[in-house]
Parts: sequence; structure tokens; C-alpha cells
Amino acid sequence: MRIPLPSGAFAASAGAGVAAAVSIPLDRPGIGWLIAGVAIAGAIYTVDRRARTSSTAGESSGAPETVAPLRRWGALWWTVLALGLLAVGAVRAAGWLFVLCLLGAGLAMSLAVQPRSRRGLGFDMFAVPVRAAMAVPWLYHGVRRLQGSRASASQRLGWSVLATVALLLVFVPLLAGADAVFARLIAGATPAMDGGSMVRWVFLFTVAGLAVAGALYLLAAPAAGGEANSVAAQLVRKRWTPLEWGLPLGALTALFAVFVATQLAVLFGGNGYVQRTAELTYAEYARGGFWQLSIVSMLTLGVIAAVQSWAAQDSAGERRWLRLAVAVLSVLTLVIVASAVHRMWTYQQAYGFTVLRLLVEVFEVWIGLIYLLVLASLVRLRRHWIPRAAAGSAAATLLALAWVNPEALIADRNIDRWLSGATVETTDGRQVKPALDLEYLGRLSPDALPATERLPADWRDRIATAIRADLDEDSWQGWNRSRANAR
Repeated sequence: MRIPLPSGAFAASAGAGVAAAVSIPLDRPGIGWLIAGVAIAGAIYTVDRRARTSSTAGESSGAPETVAPLRRWGALWWTVLALGLLAVGAVRAAGWLFVLCLLGAGLAMSLAVQPRSRRGLGFDMFAVPVRAAMAVPWLYHGVRRLQGSRASASQRLGWSVLATVALLLVFVPLLAGADAVFARLIAGATPAMDGGSMVRWVFLFTVAGLAVAGALYLLAAPAAGGEANSVAAQLVRKRWTPLEWGLPLGALTALFAVFVATQLAVLFGGNGYVQRTAELTYAEYARGGFWQLSIVSMLTLGVIAAVQSWAAQDSAGERRWLRLAVAVLSVLTLVIVASAVHRMWTYQQAYGFTVLRLLVEVFEVWIGLIYLLVLASLVRLRRHWIPRAAAGSAAATLLALAWVNPEALIADRNIDRWLSGATVETTDGRQVKPALDLEYLGRLSPDALPATERLPADWRDRIATAIRADLDEDSWQGWNRSRANAR
């Protein structure tokens, strides 16, 4: 079945492409990313709403709404989340943070367009880029069908836009040549015309235009994953009995219970207990266990998912045992997650805070949030909503991290550690006062500068000089509050 092209789809794709090409600064975080995101979301919403309104108007007055309220609110939530992540580029200057937010925004925008499908979250998150390639022939055939017919209002608007652009291309250079002040104003408001800029504009125009076209294709097409009689649905799976899944889950539960008891002994025993039993300082003990505990927490999620998917749940007794076993294992794993976070925090207190250490710590906190979602799913033993909820919590965690200002937090904690005069015990029993790594602080972004106000003037100037050395002037597209404050 050929999917009809909604009115205005071609113009919306082209308009979003132009907005992205003009607004986005590829080399840095900036407010232009948010402007482009708003333009893309607005183009998709406008065309889709017009198409749905037209289809509803052609139906009887008693016809149900085209889009369920729950679906509408879900799309709004993901869109707001995506735009919030793009807004980080206007506030924070840390490149690594914005790259994560940009990836999260792309996945959130895809989930806003793609309804939950049988193909799973992995397909839903990448549905827009996958459909973007299919949207090219869709747009082509749609435009071909419009040829020879009477021009619609959107087509007339498109021709009007082209005529406007043509007139500007003629008159703006003439006026700029006639007045030096006007020429300076135009030069400051328009990007430089060179080969690199042209390549960047074409690239951004293509990516944004295809993203809008792919989203509109998904909205116009029947819901992906709605095919009946899928292969997975036809498979008759042999369910695991409580004894079959209870043995591995019970073994894990017993193992984790022993480990948690050990953690309590370490917690109350402190540094002396660790040195007597492991012959390590507490900081070295913390460093050695974080990665192993993180892997354990992630692998356990896979075990719980497999058991919930394959365990028999026909009788009330089977469901009751499943709830109890998964709940106990999840609670014990949450204690392990808390232990991993505590270990990394202790290690940073002893050896210093860095971006990587903070990131892995935040990731482990997010794993803990997923376990809370698993516990919530046990109420009705329905877990189909967990993948999207996990993706949403990941995006929300990124927003929270950006709001905290991670690089300022890192600098602040390192300075606190140095100012407090606290000492670190080495393996040979010596107490050493940690030094402040000025070179590392100078490699951070302008986000970290407010935290350096407590340092001696010469140190503060040294860090600020190193950070400002990498700053150049921002165009309007690349305006960023943190870099503006640093200047």
C-alpha cells in the first residue's frame, strides 16, 4: 500500500533543513542547537496535526479521535525531554556533556514519533533515521503525484518563499555595497561564505530535512510493529517452572546476601577492618571493587529480565513466588549498587574527582533507578513499559547532571579536598596531603571557572588563562552562557 504524502511535508522538510543549516554550530555547544530543535519539532507537529485534522474532518462526527490521549501525552513528554537536552548547549560549555545530551535528544525525538512497537525499544529509538532513507523515494513520488494538478496553498507558499529568497539575494548585496554601516550589520548577522561553510550547510540541511521526512513517514504510515502473526507471536515457548528458575535465582540471592553481610561488616569496621582482612587502605579497597560491582549489577538485570520473560505465571502461587524472588534479588542488588557508588565516592575523596569517575558513578546511579522500575513492575507483573521508562530516566538523569554543572562540581570537590587539609593514607602507613592538580583543572571547560574563586589569585589566574586560551568568539548560533561569562 502506497502511503499518501501529507500536505506540506516537502516544505516542512526543506524549512527544517534551512533552519538547521543556519542555526547549528557544529564545532561547539550553542543556542543554535535548541533553535534548530524547535524548528524541527514545530515542522513535524504542524504537518502531522494538519494531516490528522483533515482525516478526522472527512469522517463522521461520531468517529473516535485519531490519536489516543495517552499517546499524545507520551509524544509531548519525549519532545520536551529532547528540547531540554538540546537546551543544555546554551547553558553548559563542556563538550563531552553536550555530546551525550545531543545523542539523548535524538533518541528521545525518535521515541516521540515512533509508538511502542513489537520490535522493541532498540528499533523504536532508531526508527526515525532508519525511515529517513525510505522517506526519500516517498517524498519523490509524492511530489510527482502533485505535478500537473492545481497548485495548493502550500505550493503557492513554497513559490512565495523561493521568490523572497531570490529577491533578498539580489537586494541585500546591493544595499550592503551602498552603505558601510549596513554592510557591517549584515556581515555580523550572516555567516561567512566559503567552501567549508557550504559543505556544513548542505550536510546540516540534508540531515535535518531527512529527519523531518523520516518522522513524517512514520506518522503517516501504519504503526510499525503492528503486523499480525509475527514470527515471535507464533512461537510456542516452554515456560520455566518455579523450580527451574528458582534454583539459579535462589543461588544468586544467597550469594548476594552473604556479600551484603560482608559490606555491613566493612561499613561498621572501617579502615582498620579492611587493613586487617584485605591488607589494603580503604581507598584502595574502594577502587578495586567498583568495576566488578557495576558489572554484577548489569548482569543481574539480564538474569531478572530472562526470568520474568520465561517464568510460568499461570497460577496465583507461581506469580506470588516470582514477585517474592525478583523483589528480594532486586533489593539485594540495590544494596550492591549503593556499595559501588559509595566505593567510587570514597575513591574520589582520596584520589581526586575527574569527569570519567563522575560519569561512571552517575551511570551506576541510573542502574539503581532501573532496579526501582523493576520493583514497580512486580505489582502487576507487567514489564513492557520498562524499556521506555529506562530510556526516559536516562535522559532525565542527563538533564539533572547538566543542571548540577558536573565540571564545576568536580573542581569544587577537588578544591574542598585540598582546602580541608585531609590526608590520604598510603600502603606503607604514611599520611600524605593530596596536591591540587592545577593542570587538570585548566583542561576543564569554562563551566568550572566559578568554582575557582576560592583559590589564591595566581592559581586562579593560571587556571582561567588555560581555559580561556581555547576560547574564540562565538557567532549568534554558538552563543553559550558559560563561555560568555568566562570572557
